[in-house]
Amino acid sequence: MRVISYNLRKHKASGELLALARNHDIDALCLQEVDSSDLPETLGPLHLADATKGNRLGLAIYYRTSRFTALDTQSFALKKSMHDRVLAPAHERLIGTRVMDNETQHELVIGSFHAAPLTASNSLRRKQIHAAHAELLSMGKGLMTLMVGDFNYPFFTKNLDLHMKNSGYALSLSNRRTYTRYKVFKGHFDFATSLGLDIESVETLPRGNSDHLPILVKAEYGPDY
Repeated sequence: MRVISYNLRKHKASGELLALARNHDIDALCLQEVDSSDLPETLGPLHLADATKGNRLGLAIYYRTSRFTALDTQSFALKKSMHDRVLAPAHERLIGTRVMDNETQHELVIGSFHAAPLTASNSLRRKQIHAAHAELLSMGKGLMTLMVGDFNYPFFTKNLDLHMKNSGYALSLSNRRTYTRYKVFKGHFDFATSLGLDIESVETLPRGNSDHLPILVKAEYGPDY
């Protein structure tokens, strides 16, 4: 399974999506900072599962119809940061799609996640991550889960990795930094957490029109699923 996650930087990189869908042979595309009113229903072989509606800049998931059948898609509100409440309200920070693999009959949940910005604390972001995992599990108890997106967590990722392991999830960073716009705020902002999957690799793709670089996650179903 091949999944790309990309923060479009206020939808500025939307013109790159068709090429990403076609050139990387992906099964799903998870987006952040999209204008949901300006998203096509299809991107080459991919179909839009759904996009959030409550945010000016939201989240979306596309999936390959020849590989997956979408069974359910839901959006979720998570605990708000002060930035959300005062400057740029963000109601929904997670969208999840439960799919059936047409080839193997496996079911799994794919999530696109966007954590609170760096003005918030790592503690709040960890609470958002744990809450997001719980929401995705509510879509199908015991199912494999892949949550990708902009975690806004470039510092102290070893601590986050420990928190993920304690909750049964694997944290997977990409091979190169995903954000380098500012000298201070640079590092791995975009990555993946997973449950029941073997993550083969997470690759940072070339820079486009966004301040984030897209990541390509390659995963296989775990032996216990």
